[in-house]
Amino acid sequence: MTNVIETYQLSKSYQHTIVIDHANLHVPTGKIYGLLGRNGAGKTTLMKMLLQLVKPTGGHFNLFNERPKEEHYHRIGSLIESPGFYDNLTAYENLHLLQCYQGKQEDQRIYEALKTVNLHHETKKVFSDYSLGMKQRLGIAAAIAHQPQMLILDEPTNGLDPIGISQMRSLLVKLCHENKMTILIASHILSEIEHIADVIGVLHQGRLVEEMTIDELKQKQRSYLSIHVNDPEQSLNCLLQYAPTLQYVLDGQWIKLYDCKQQSDVYNQLLIENHIAVQELRIEKEALENYFSDLIGGKDIG
Repeated sequence: MTNVIETYQLSKSYQHTIVIDHANLHVPTGKIYGLLGRNGAGKTTLMKMLLQLVKPTGGHFNLFNERPKEEHYHRIGSLIESPGFYDNLTAYENLHLLQCYQGKQEDQRIYEALKTVNLHHETKKVFSDYSLGMKQRLGIAAAIAHQPQMLILDEPTNGLDPIGISQMRSLLVKLCHENKMTILIASHILSEIEHIADVIGVLHQGRLVEEMTIDELKQKQRSYLSIHVNDPEQSLNCLLQYAPTLQYVLDGQWIKLYDCKQQSDVYNQLLIENHIAVQELRIEKEALENYFSDLIGGKDIG
């Protein structure tokens, strides 16, 4: 599989502060790449370097299998930080003005972009009256009006309500699958990325600490046996007498036993024989947030 973006030891420093530290990023063609990291991890700086808005202090990168050229940026659409539009103009008027700045006059492309983001019916409402979700969708429309092959989006769901987030997810999946766009999206919220991304890169303190497909990520989830009992301490003592090396977590009335799901019937029978009532027993998987917490050494991703 070819990559639209490849970075080679890409770095950025400001005086003595390292913002991006030798990042090797690989964004495959026709996929959604989720760049995941806490606020301040360096996601925006990395994207700005790819768009040549910030100059790297080390390393280099390729776009479309070549060193970046001016014509490559005609094939890329982007939305970095908040979209900027004129408050007193409609969606069409704002996009028409942008085209005039670019020396273009393509009304059909404006209409197609607005239709893609479901704003083509908003013919009279001005930008100042838009909801935050509508403003973000208009930003996407501006980024795709020239029909790019790739989108670079920085936190496009930031501040949106659950409905707005769901609409944005659907839009990005549609752009990737139906419009054949490659999408690089940055976020600090794992749950929003794991629902749409094909590949995830984890950026922490400027370093790309992990890069994996979503299938590889899900395989990293630890399975555990979850047992609901009335007396968890007595139950645990009983289990540890049988298997002293058990890895476990006590969570209220639940005992979580790791790496032992094949022994579920044995442990269930053991507790019953010791006159301990088992209310519920099931096999579960850890939340992906726990994996990322271990990966970056913190409570959560953002």
